[in-house]
Amino acid sequence: MINIQDRLLVANLIRQVLIYNICVREAILRFPKDTDDKSIHAAYHALVHFEADEDLRKRDELYKEEQDDYLEFISNVLEKGEDLPENIIRNYEKYYEYANIPHENNTKGFFRGFLRFLNIKSDENIYYKKEK
Repeated sequence: MINIQDRLLVANLIRQVLIYNICVREAILRFPKDTDDKSIHAAYHALVHFEADEDLRKRDELYKEEQDDYLEFISNVLEKGEDLPENIIRNYEKYYEYANIPHENNTKGFFRGFLRFLNIKSDENIYYKKEK
């Protein structure tokens, strides 16, 4: 289930990172908690790669521009409330089963984090009812 407000939040966080208003770590900490939105997961991974590629970005101006354009594209799509293109989502899913997005600070979030730590895939229907 998508949440337009979550996508707007993530779009804004990406923009704040691109204009160096906040760092990637701060943006990630502000991400929606425990979201199942695959577009937000892909945006999370794109931001993590942005930070991981800091040295490459300093050495290669063309790479920096392309990566900035890519993040801006992601931000624009999310701002419209749309899904990211399936190829972007699949590109991250083939390396990561899920994003390490922070969990809610409650029992539900604790168990999600604990199961992830144990590398157990949680099934929303088995462990708890999804709040709608």
